[in-house]
Amino acid sequence: MKESDLYPPVKALLEGLGYSVKAEIGDLDVAGTKGDLLVAVELKTSGSLRLLMQAASRITVSDSVYVAVPASCPTLAKDRRDFVRLLRMLGLGLIEVDVPGRRASVTVDPSEYRPRRRNGDRALLLREHSARAGDPNSGGSDRRRGLMTAYRQRALGIAAFLRDKGPSTAASAKAALGDARAWDVLYGNVYGWFERAGKGLYALSAKGAAEMGRWTAATPGGADPEGGDGCDEIR
Repeated sequence: MKESDLYPPVKALLEGLGYSVKAEIGDLDVAGTKGDLLVAVELKTSGSLRLLMQAASRITVSDSVYVAVPASCPTLAKDRRDFVRLLRMLGLGLIEVDVPGRRASVTVDPSEYRPRRRNGDRALLLREHSARAGDPNSGGSDRRRGLMTAYRQRALGIAAFLRDKGPSTAASAKAALGDARAWDVLYGNVYGWFERAGKGLYALSAKGAAEMGRWTAATPGGADPEGGDGCDEIR
């Protein structure tokens, strides 16, 4: 498939909308005019960073800019949602071309992007940043191996306490570590590091003892200053 295969359906689409359409006008793959309005279309056989950069550069000379790709291209098949979101963020539109059927249709019109603020997620990120002791991870860490989070740091602090002191109550861990939510971590037992050792007593499990050595970052010296419960922490 060639980019030129996309042109006839795109030309027919724009002409059906009342535009006078010509190809290769200056840097524009496709230029359509209607009175003083100028619409630009970038043709590519697949979605790519180059396509987005070229299309975004046309915004300064056109009233509207679209990218046109085959409806069957891998980008739309695998990453449609993210690709469309990125187009909206850039103020670009999307035309999907059914090359065999020689038809084109507008999927997204260019518009000003106003993302919906996810205040809950934002608060979670700010709380995690504030609560995490030091900077124990390297940027680009392999998340499949696990990350050091504020929650994990707190769990490590409690695990170290139980290793040194033996079976203890949550109140003892709370007092020793200054962690107001020690009971939440012990009771939740997200990593399987703790086990019941009697009424109100917790001990370090064999799994906890084995896995502690993997984590060498500093453990927290106190409770999470932002409060909240353990279920909404980054673990």
